[in-house]
Amino acid sequence: MVDRLERLTDLVLVLLRDERPKPLREIAAEVPGYPPEGEARRQAFERDKRTLRDGGVEVSALSIDGPEQVGYLIRPEDFYLPDLDLAPDEQAALNLAVAGVHLGDPSGRDALWRLGLPASAGVRPFADLTALPALPVLYDAVRHRAAVTFSYRGDPRHVAPALLRFRGGWWYLVGFDLDKEAPRTFRVDRMDGRPAVGETGSAVVPDSFDPAAAHPEETWRMGEEEAVLVDVLVDAGLAPLVVAEVGSSTVHERRDDGSVVVRLEVTNVAMLRSWVLELGEHAEVLGPAEVRDAVVSWLEATATGAAPAAG
Repeated sequence: MVDRLERLTDLVLVLLRDERPKPLREIAAEVPGYPPEGEARRQAFERDKRTLRDGGVEVSALSIDGPEQVGYLIRPEDFYLPDLDLAPDEQAALNLAVAGVHLGDPSGRDALWRLGLPASAGVRPFADLTALPALPVLYDAVRHRAAVTFSYRGDPRHVAPALLRFRGGWWYLVGFDLDKEAPRTFRVDRMDGRPAVGETGSAVVPDSFDPAAAHPEETWRMGEEEAVLVDVLVDAGLAPLVVAEVGSSTVHERRDDGSVVVRLEVTNVAMLRSWVLELGEHAEVLGPAEVRDAVVSWLEATATGAAPAAG
């Protein structure tokens, strides 16, 4: 008796082998393990398609001539990764990275298999990162130019996704908010649950939208408040890192002790406050007075256990 894993493997090979879409009747004749013709066979095939899709393998359904009218195939460009032409030392580095950092599932090791590299086995990881359920869904939406709907910090968002970026240890989705009609950047780990994906091609954006120009690290610009210039003092220890992050053009003052004052255009004071707090005792908001007072008041309210003011 053919087990399901063997049937799935055979199904992938059959659907990849020919460029011509095959009807279910032909597929069942070539893939052992399917029930006799009828509803049971159809249901088994649909379950197999869902399993492959959940694993990142896209099965395309196309119109064909004949009584069944629908044929199925796996497009090579949807399955195979391009040849990366890695040198031996680059292959070794990739194996080390996958072996050393685990994402809570075997996806990295599966990727090595797809690249044709020997996956390392039995190596103890030195880092174990929590997988983000939304990330593969968003990747698929970007690939198919499909709009996504998700809850972000409790607010429903309807977005045309453009690209995913990894900056400063976080994944960001860069897209166009279809309700607010404006470019937006979202941190993926702050999304509530898995996004819902719309139809292929539903992510329509204006011609003027340039996702490559977005700066996901500049979270203080992810807002709709009136823009204000805020001066932040960063001590000598972190000054080079901060300047590299925000750009030398933001440096308003360089002090003799090595510290710098960066001047940032802010449209979201709450996000600026979060960024400054991540720098700990190495950063301080200097002004303007209303922004500094808002940050100080929030800190005092938090320290005393009172509810901080909104925003």
